[in-house]
Amino acid sequence: MTNNFQQILQMGQQVQARLSQLQAELSQRTVSCSSGGGMVTVTADGRGKVRSIRIDKSVVDPDDVDMLEDLVLAAVNEAQSRAGELYEEEMRKVSGGLSLPFQIPGL
Repeated sequence: MTNNFQQILQMGQQVQARLSQLQAELSQRTVSCSSGGGMVTVTADGRGKVRSIRIDKSVVDPDDVDMLEDLVLAAVNEAQSRAGELYEEEMRKVSGGLSLPFQIPGL
């Protein structure tokens, strides 16, 4: 019984180490999404943190700020959604395709 417990602990340590490595890797990877036919582009890291927003000057109209806000929001939402997909894909690799029964803090 002790050997099984030690094996479980070792497996847990290996998974924890891989998750830490994955967290570092995801913060280095990026996804970019645009809206308005490329008028607004948002880049986020693999953890969903927005890293940059690029807005084409031609879309900046002081009389139509609502449109610009909508374009920025759409691009941010899409970038964060794609970052979430990237996270899920990488988590499936770490867990061998099994879904973990809990959320990992910090990821």
